[in-house]
Amino acid sequence: MVVGPTTVGKSALAVGLARRFGGEVISADSRQVYRGLNIGTGKITKKETRGIPHHLLDVANPKKQFSVAEYQILAQKKIDEIISRGKTPIICGGTGLYIDVLLGKISIPDVPPDPQLRKKLKKKSVEELFALLKKLDAKRVENIDSKNPRRLIRAIEIANAKRNENHDPRRSPRREGEAVGIFASRSVCWIGLTLPPEKLKKKITIRLLARMSRGMIAEVRRLHKEGLSWRRCEELGLEYRFISRYLRKLLTKREMTEKLQTEIWRYSKRQMQWFKRNKDIRWFNSSQKAQIYAMLKKKGD
Repeated sequence: MVVGPTTVGKSALAVGLARRFGGEVISADSRQVYRGLNIGTGKITKKETRGIPHHLLDVANPKKQFSVAEYQILAQKKIDEIISRGKTPIICGGTGLYIDVLLGKISIPDVPPDPQLRKKLKKKSVEELFALLKKLDAKRVENIDSKNPRRLIRAIEIANAKRNENHDPRRSPRREGEAVGIFASRSVCWIGLTLPPEKLKKKITIRLLARMSRGMIAEVRRLHKEGLSWRRCEELGLEYRFISRYLRKLLTKREMTEKLQTEIWRYSKRQMQWFKRNKDIRWFNSSQKAQIYAMLKKKGD
C-alpha cells in the first residue's frame, strides 16, 4: 500500500517499486476511476507509468456515480489476477475509504435508499448536513467532501441506519479493524508518503498552476460539452467544482485559483487525518526511496 495526501509523489514511488520488485499498480483514487477526468485529478500519464501496468483508471462513466462497493469488487479481482501472474499488487492512492473497505478494515453497509429521509435532508444546507453527519459519525466527516450534498446525504443515510442496526440486539456487527476477505490471511506492507506542511502547501500551488497551464480549464469545458452537467461537476468536487463555477461566471479566475489552493490544502489535511489513524503505516518523505527499498528488501528476505 502506498498512501498519503495529494501531491506528495505516491504515483512515482509506486512505479519505482513496481519496476524494482516486479509489481503492477492498482489505483485507489475515487475520481481517477472516471474516464476523461485526467488533468483535474492528476491522473498518471502513459509516459509516467514507464511501462508498468496500471489498473482501475478510466473504468467508469463520469456522468454516473461509481461506488466504493464497485471499487472493492474490481480491485479484488485485479489483485487476484496480478498474483496469478506472479506479480506483486501495489495499491496506490489517497482515498482512504476505498483502501480500508478493500482491506476489510471497514465494512460496507447494505443500506437501501430512504426516500423520505432524502426528501427531508435535501431541504438542508451543506453546512447543516455536515453538522448532522458529524453528530452521527465523527470519523466519516474526516474524509468526506463537506461541500457535496449528495455524498453528505448518503453518508447520513448510512450512519442513521448503522445507529439503528447497533441498537438491534439480534445483530452482532464486526469490530472495526477486523480483517476480512482477501487480506485476512495475506501480508500487507504499508508505506506512507508525507511532507512538512509548508513544503506540501507550496507543492500543491506549483502543481495546481502547472495543471492550469496544461489545459485543466479546457478539460472541464470539454466534459461539459460532452454532456457532463454542471451539477455533476459540483459533485466531482475540487477542480471540477470550482472550474465549473468559473465557466459559469460565478467566480473570477483569481477567485477560482485561490479557492482551489485553499480547498486542496484542506483536502490534504483530511487525508492525513484519515491515514494517521492507521498505526501500521510507516511514514517517509519522497526523498527517502533508498530507505523504502531497503525496508521492503529486508521484509522480502
